[in-house]
Amino acid sequence: MNTESSREKVTFWSLIWLLGLAGQLCWNMENQWFNTFVYAKIAKDPTIISWMLAISAAATTVSTFLFGCISDRKENRKSLVSIGYILWGIFTILFGTTEFIKTSGNEKSSIIGVAFAVIAADAIMSFFGSMGNDIGFNAWINDHMTMQNAGALGAAIAVQPVIGTIVGTILGGLLVGADDNYMRLFTVIGGSVIILGLFSLFCMKDSENLMPSIKGTFSEQFFSIFNVKEYLKHRELVFVNLMLAVYFISFNVYFSHLGNFMIYYLGFTADTMGLIEGIGLLVAMLTTIPAIKLIQADKSSLIVLSSLLVNSIGLLIIGLMVSPSNVNPDSIWNPHLLAGVLFVGIGYILFLQTVTVWSKRLYPEDARGQFEGIRIIFYVLIPMVVAPLISNPIIKRSGEFVDEYGFTEYLPTNTLFLAGVIIVLLTLIPLLAATKEHKRT
Repeated sequence: MNTESSREKVTFWSLIWLLGLAGQLCWNMENQWFNTFVYAKIAKDPTIISWMLAISAAATTVSTFLFGCISDRKENRKSLVSIGYILWGIFTILFGTTEFIKTSGNEKSSIIGVAFAVIAADAIMSFFGSMGNDIGFNAWINDHMTMQNAGALGAAIAVQPVIGTIVGTILGGLLVGADDNYMRLFTVIGGSVIILGLFSLFCMKDSENLMPSIKGTFSEQFFSIFNVKEYLKHRELVFVNLMLAVYFISFNVYFSHLGNFMIYYLGFTADTMGLIEGIGLLVAMLTTIPAIKLIQADKSSLIVLSSLLVNSIGLLIIGLMVSPSNVNPDSIWNPHLLAGVLFVGIGYILFLQTVTVWSKRLYPEDARGQFEGIRIIFYVLIPMVVAPLISNPIIKRSGEFVDEYGFTEYLPTNTLFLAGVIIVLLTLIPLLAATKEHKRT
């Protein structure tokens, strides 16, 4: 291999890992720390989080369809990545500044105004994040995938969300700290994403084999993705996407509130909470190694089944055996909580790793960008709209408290995790259907 091709290979893999991990860190921050930010700086009310989830999911979905179509029609993924990442980072930092909008006191009008600003900032951030990462970066990876590098790229795609979750949880907790300095977290992560967007602007190259896929006018191609009959022909992919939807409805019922459950209900600080979750996920990550071999051996159904059962055990442990009376918020060593987080982490990691690879293998080559948009409907939009309809009334019914000033607060309690068990087991239904379709091919 000559020096130039060796340098190009180093640049290529640097972009894969740096852009991939930065994207996962940013998504983790939104899913994990935006919700605790709301409770720490705005109000302890799950309704704000519910609106954040729903509106940002809608923004993400619109972005994926819009830029997915643009990405398939144009011979340029690079611009989507670079511009998307830079704007993503900028609006991440701007999101943090919403805490300074709130006036002193807890007047309802003040809270409503800042809640609106938080929801809008989150939606804009998600829109550009989806442009840069979900569409631009993912389509760029697919363009460069060959028989020679498919295994390594598949492993990177599968492992990055796991690493992003672990690092984002631990690093996020340390950056926020016991003093609840969220602005520090948003500035560090947002600034890193901006820098990497600039890096891609000068170092990223589109695939030489990238060809425009133009099917009529832009509007004709854009709306062609809503051809339900055509989509239903991909039967295995339909059931794999349904697995995503059901699993992540369960996931968003409890995970969106996990940080607030540990901080405000159990009494941990943000940094200790981050370490407890991070340790559990770090140990759980060891399961990715044998899982890669099993995926390559076409055992995806078995891995998903195992992940659902392990996930359910973890949720039952937290739901039935963890309470403010049996945890020590001044210590990381809380066996029941650590065990529950570990089992939930193993289930999450195995499921996400396996289903990500499973679905990408089923995409039509001439519509990868648009099929990423379809995936977002099941992975993001449906779960983030449906889950709050379940979690919000549960929290308001089981976690209503009155603070020292007489204001009503709503704290997540164990009931969320028990609801999560029931929903996650429903994932077995589309799993059986997807397995049946897979055996036919």
